[in-house]
Amino acid sequence: MELILALAIGVLTGSGVWLILRPRSYQVIVGLCLLAYGVNLFIFSMGRLYVGAAPIMPKGGFVDPTAYADPLPQALVLTAIVISFATTALFLVVMIASRGITGTDHVDGRERSP
Repeated sequence: MELILALAIGVLTGSGVWLILRPRSYQVIVGLCLLAYGVNLFIFSMGRLYVGAAPIMPKGGFVDPTAYADPLPQALVLTAIVISFATTALFLVVMIASRGITGTDHVDGRERSP
């Protein structure tokens, strides 16, 4: 399970960085989204992975907190998802306005000459 999670984080982060370095605005936005997903998955995995364990601690008696997932990374990821959605919407609006003004969707505002 840990290997699959590490590979997923690596693929999302690597693909996101590769797309951020592309010349077109839409590819940069998709790269930022993938990078955000990779970072969110990394933060979420810091709360420990337990398969088949109860997510909420029972009442009464001694409870071993190491057998349960940490809720703080889950709350951080939920907040990060909302923030990344808002920034993606802002980036799309800026990209549409920039394309309307310059007539191209290149990051630097000009097409490459062949």
